[in-house]
Amino acid sequence: MQPRVDFISLGVRSVAASRAFYVDGLGWPVHREVPGDVVFIQVNHGLVLSLWDVRQMQADAGVTASGAVPCITLSHNLPGTEDVDRVMEEAAAAGAEIIAEPITQPWGGYSGYFADPDGFRWEVAYNPTWAVDDGGAVTV
Repeated sequence: MQPRVDFISLGVRSVAASRAFYVDGLGWPVHREVPGDVVFIQVNHGLVLSLWDVRQMQADAGVTASGAVPCITLSHNLPGTEDVDRVMEEAAAAGAEIIAEPITQPWGGYSGYFADPDGFRWEVAYNPTWAVDDGGAVTV
């Protein structure tokens, strides 16, 4: 099996509310959607974020609802600290809950966290030791 991720699917309580946050609030383009069931957003080279009705996702995956926010962090890495501040402001304006304001981290970077309407955590970060080359490979 190749080490690759093509989809990240989030089970959301309201597809409409998540669509309003990601598409209307953050301005992310819809790739495809089935209204009320799932919204697909291409977020990177061959990577799709799907916002899927949680009940349908749980039934499909054979998962029992826990009621807790899953412990998963989605990261949005940027080229500078001012970019982190700008994206955090955009997320707040779109309705995100700011979990942690951006600060300089002990590991040398700068990051903060926000939560989407379902509580999924997004880390917005600048890491001076992390880069992606033109071919999409991570370099350190």
